[in-house]
Amino acid sequence: MKILGTGSAHPSKTVTNDMLEHFLDTSDEWIRTRTGIRQRQLITDEKLEDIAVSAAQKALDRAGISPKDLDFIICSNVVNEYITPALSCIIQGKLGAECPCIDLNGACAGFIYSLDIAESYLSSKSDINNILIVCAEEPTRMVDWADRGTCVLFGDGAGAVVVGKGDNVKSIRLSTTSKQESLYQQRKLQDTPFITKDEAHGPLVMNGQEVFKLAVSSSLRDIKGVISDSHLTENDVDHFLLHQANIRIIDTIRQSLNQDKDKFPNNIDKYGNTSSASIPILLDELNSRNELRRGDKIVLSAFGAGFTTGACLLYW
Repeated sequence: MKILGTGSAHPSKTVTNDMLEHFLDTSDEWIRTRTGIRQRQLITDEKLEDIAVSAAQKALDRAGISPKDLDFIICSNVVNEYITPALSCIIQGKLGAECPCIDLNGACAGFIYSLDIAESYLSSKSDINNILIVCAEEPTRMVDWADRGTCVLFGDGAGAVVVGKGDNVKSIRLSTTSKQESLYQQRKLQDTPFITKDEAHGPLVMNGQEVFKLAVSSSLRDIKGVISDSHLTENDVDHFLLHQANIRIIDTIRQSLNQDKDKFPNNIDKYGNTSSASIPILLDELNSRNELRRGDKIVLSAFGAGFTTGACLLYW
């Protein structure tokens, strides 16, 4: 496949680190030095589906196609206000598309997983030519806003790409290591007259040190794998677009690969961790600034709860 268009959208509310000091025992320095985050965009009166549609429409416009031209929609999402219908179904209706669609919960690695599904559909089905991938996330609704260890990390937003038939994706690797205790959230379901088991309910729980180790080791494995699959070296890659979770994780991976900072663009200072939306948002920013050139070799890498990981090497 090849990427035909990109788009992104954010809530209007900007929340700086300084603003968090009013109700948290924290500071700009504490957050910034540990995460690289200076601010984030948070949902207030917006609906996540409207932000998703805005990102999707921008990607469609840049691709030069209409919603009616879409043959499939894949939506990566961890949590939203609807348990059913799928968020992709809502997006389809708001766009005016007529194609089938599906939701995917691959956590923060959902964009890479969505690319792999899209690649499979485009290569195996002759009647599918245009696929919309939308990553729409509101992780700020999953955390305890009295817990400075988690709530300062996240932001809301959406990123989208339209992909079509082509030969620009050279390798994709996916992996899962079941480590639910490292990063999880449980919610209680509706009661029935027959439930006797104990059920947990609460905000996101994260073991930061464990996530850090898993993120670095799995990302390095996946990145080296897709580069090796493509018979290239790290020095041949023009851009490494990593999941925007923590600047220390990004820097550790970069140093392990012995690559220059210029190859690792980031926007975590502006948006925080937007889950699976982080890579397509960053991709759209680079595309909008004309910083990607035809033929550039790009590695995408992400990790998330599960523990899901994935990497992709593509030519722009």
